[in-house]
Amino acid sequence: MGTHLKYILASLLCMLVSTACSGNNQSDNRLNEENDKKEIMKNEGKALVVFFSHAGDNYSVGNIEVGNTKIVADYISEIIGADQFEIVTHKYDGMAYTPLIKLAQEEADNGELPEYEGDVDLSQYDTVFIGGPVWWGTYPQVMFTFFKKHASDLEGKTVIPFTTHEGSGLANCVEDVKAAFPGANVQRGFSIYGHEVRTNKAKVEKWLKGIRN
Repeated sequence: MGTHLKYILASLLCMLVSTACSGNNQSDNRLNEENDKKEIMKNEGKALVVFFSHAGDNYSVGNIEVGNTKIVADYISEIIGADQFEIVTHKYDGMAYTPLIKLAQEEADNGELPEYEGDVDLSQYDTVFIGGPVWWGTYPQVMFTFFKKHASDLEGKTVIPFTTHEGSGLANCVEDVKAAFPGANVQRGFSIYGHEVRTNKAKVEKWLKGIRN
């Protein structure tokens, strides 16, 4: 066999081995991701993410098409396979940030409960994540409309609050969720800065993996 032919055959063999290894690595990565998801769900049962998210004019991130909390909710669904129910109201559509926070303060001061669209059956879920932005020290008032409507529906279930914020952390959200659902097993909450949700999916992944441990 000529030296040139030997070189070609050796090169082809290296390419085949490299391709096989690459394919195996991709398969291993997919398997590890599926195992992570199964482990979380084994501990937490069937899960739902209930959330409110505000698109449009937001503090720090400007005018956004997808709200910060929606992005976190999508991460949770992608990582652990959770279903979603988005609390939707059009009351705040098109509002600039300053009048929005003024309206939010008035709603909180007056204990208003804005209506939202649609609803969800919570009976089929073992774990419910509850997420939203922090407006005036807690979740937006429209979320309290949901809480009031479903006050007895989370009895004995695991509830995990999370927030997006620009300095408030969890504020009073965990305490307010505990007050709204006294029969639920409310877990330690999770918070993430709104301006980092688009670039820090790893922080959400780390949190979710911590839940299973």
